[in-house]
Amino acid sequence: MGNPSMEKLRERVRGDVITPDSDAYDEARTVHNAMIDRRPAAVVRCANAGDVMAAVDFAREGGLDLAVRGGAHSVPGFGTCDDGVVADLSGMRGVRVDPGRRTARAEGGATWGDFNAATHAFGLATTGGIISTTGVGGLTLGGGIGYLARGLGLSCDNLISADVVTADGQFRVASEEEHDDLFWALRGGSGNFGAVTSFEFRLSPVEHIYGGPILFELEHAGDVLRGFREIIADAPEQLGGFPAFQIAPPLPFIPEDRHGQPFSLIVACWAGPLDEGERAVQVFRDLAPVVAEHVGPMPYPALNSAFDVLVPPGLQHYWKANFVTELSDAAIAAHLEHGPHVPVVNSTVHIYPINGACHRVAPDATAFAYRDAAFATVIAGMWPDPADNEANIAWVRGYYEATAPHSEEGGYINFMAEDDQDRIRANYRTNYDRLVEVKRAYDPGNLFHVNQNIKP
Repeated sequence: MGNPSMEKLRERVRGDVITPDSDAYDEARTVHNAMIDRRPAAVVRCANAGDVMAAVDFAREGGLDLAVRGGAHSVPGFGTCDDGVVADLSGMRGVRVDPGRRTARAEGGATWGDFNAATHAFGLATTGGIISTTGVGGLTLGGGIGYLARGLGLSCDNLISADVVTADGQFRVASEEEHDDLFWALRGGSGNFGAVTSFEFRLSPVEHIYGGPILFELEHAGDVLRGFREIIADAPEQLGGFPAFQIAPPLPFIPEDRHGQPFSLIVACWAGPLDEGERAVQVFRDLAPVVAEHVGPMPYPALNSAFDVLVPPGLQHYWKANFVTELSDAAIAAHLEHGPHVPVVNSTVHIYPINGACHRVAPDATAFAYRDAAFATVIAGMWPDPADNEANIAWVRGYYEATAPHSEEGGYINFMAEDDQDRIRANYRTNYDRLVEVKRAYDPGNLFHVNQNIKP
């Protein structure tokens, strides 16, 4: 005999309900971070918003944990749970573009690769992330930092409306016109307020960009970081990109005898007129002698997916992050001490600029509060071998402890590790109390708690 309540769930949904006795169970419960090994009672592979409503009802009525999965990139593994229900939206990946209105509606399981493929056909884009396999939903709900942020704002700044299944199982549309309190909270408040089944975005004309990675010797990393800090402070807003530390992968444009060695680099992205790209990016080349580069005109989706190969599913992940109002000389000294010791080719450190258009949004206009921060730093520890966990986690933590005194108290919610729950109030500053009020209104029982949780 099967579980009667599980059979009722199966009767209610169009998608598959996968339980531990299913042949597909191990595949269905797997998320991007291989450190996460959880065993949910059911994975509901949602086919539509109705399936999401059914999964939410089933978890709430059964007193079960509920995890919502989109792209499954959550470093703490928030796309799954033990003994609970996973509402897996990864089959809901449709993207519909309205070129006349310059808008796009993406389903809750779409990735940025899905989104870019649809919008690029019309010469349009919005701010996405750095890896194209990242879910549109998770990135946007946490704020949404990417190559185009200085010119277009964060992903959440371009959000027009969202379809949401709230904790009572009801379907709601959140926008400036209806449920505006929920709409405010969704723009940076992460997955605390419901399961978003579709997102409607404002698009801008971005088809081809001029950019790519520029590698410098580690001995020049200080000049690169100081120079980037000065350039990006008042650069044209079409100029994006970020400085980083990275071990050179075996790519043709890098001298073969330098493969596997660490470098300082800048990944440049000029989203203005292509004929101005060479001059715009030259300011980065002039910072220090260039070892290698792969820079030129390319479709925007090509840059947005350029590093996907370094972040395949199945790596071990442990990350730390901080917002930085001023990239001081002391902060740079800490980066110079720790960045060159990046352990493997998959691991990296990125220092994303979030000024320009991001600063023109008031800190209380959305849940994303750090509108005065100039940079968002991520120490992204990623490696294939679990035997290296202890050493590589120590590298991430040591790096973070060295840079934290020169950074803000809070960090970007999408880069937080599972052991960062005590930083949630700091991440939202004075917006936190309002977020608690919205949480009480839409999820008083804290059904949506498998996240960086805002408790009601």
